[in-house]
Amino acid sequence: GFLSAILKLMPTAQSEMANKICHEIKEAAFAQYKLSCMHIYHSLGIVKKGELCFFVFVSGPHRKSVFKALPQIVDEIKDKLPIFGKEIFKDASHQWKINQ
Repeated sequence: GFLSAILKLMPTAQSEMANKICHEIKEAAFAQYKLSCMHIYHSLGIVKKGELCFFVFVSGPHRKSVFKALPQIVDEIKDKLPIFGKEIFKDASHQWKINQ
């Protein structure tokens, strides 16, 4: 299939702007939900197929607040962060990934 033809991803970012937006997303989540800790990680550079590219870690005193916060945080990151992924295919062609 189409996804099996992808060899690697090359995320790039406007890092200063991305860090500022991540900070704003984190602050808003802490203000809205009872959270204890949060880490956001997004790879930059070459990421081979199957390697970790993006994760959000959220902890809190109660799982309900964590389970409510996490999808909202992930959606905001995907919508707002200036991170762009170039998909490199086995035949050396490429396309820019569309966040979904």
